[in-house]
Amino acid sequence: MKNLLLVLFIFILVPSVISIFPNGEDVKQETEWISLFNGEDLTGWYTYQRRPEPTSEVPSIPRDEEGNYLEPIGLNSDPLQVFTVVEEDNEPAIRISGETFGILVTEEEYENYHLRLQFKWGDEKYPPREDLLMDSGILYHSIGEEGAWGGVWMKSLECQVMVDNTGDFIAVDTTSARIPARKSGDEFYYDENSERQLFDVRTAVCNHNEDHERPMGEWNTVEVYTVDGNSIHVVNGHVNMRIYNSQYNDNGSLQPLKKGKIQLQSEGAEIFYRNIQIQQIEEIPDEIL
Repeated sequence: MKNLLLVLFIFILVPSVISIFPNGEDVKQETEWISLFNGEDLTGWYTYQRRPEPTSEVPSIPRDEEGNYLEPIGLNSDPLQVFTVVEEDNEPAIRISGETFGILVTEEEYENYHLRLQFKWGDEKYPPREDLLMDSGILYHSIGEEGAWGGVWMKSLECQVMVDNTGDFIAVDTTSARIPARKSGDEFYYDENSERQLFDVRTAVCNHNEDHERPMGEWNTVEVYTVDGNSIHVVNGHVNMRIYNSQYNDNGSLQPLKKGKIQLQSEGAEIFYRNIQIQQIEEIPDEIL
């Protein structure tokens, strides 16, 4: 009986060991995708909005004699319904109207991950960007206080979401990173064959080298791979940006910036986000590198 039990134990154990250590080698297990949007409400997220534009009507906030609002809308207050869950193209999506500058922020921080989502532009535009390109953004490794930059954004790295500019990099607040880039006029453009340039508050923006955004009205897929302070922006399957050695200035001391919350921007334009998923990774895949 004892021998029979021993045989059964080995029979059960060996396949498990082989699946983890085939040929005696450790294999990294791929983690499952986690959805950050449940398709019903904004569970897992919170909002922050700065002062409304004078063209908006928010009776609960006082104005000065010139009609400018004196206070921000603040945390988890959304009198203008800027952030809502809707059905778009027969699927649930987060609608960001853009009427005020604001952020939809994950409650949790994330580190070493692959973020994947889809976006599509709407039709509406609002002051002060009613005559400018439609704009939003994915701000990752977000730390510190809401409203620290421009009265609304958290300290972070930005994967730009903007007509003709999706995938660009922006250093927000006191963050910085190095990106291989070439200079043309007063602008920098991502170029893997060029030397790595420092991008911080002085030279905050690195432009992508080629536009891969789909025509207005179509859904786009944006991905951010980030591991140990290095990140890659991917737009519709095309690498648009490689970021190295991300940091932030903490009272004069440069600190590594490797994790944080994720912000989705409201910035004067109607936009829809859907299929927001995240996956833990240990390294950026070879096919992306």
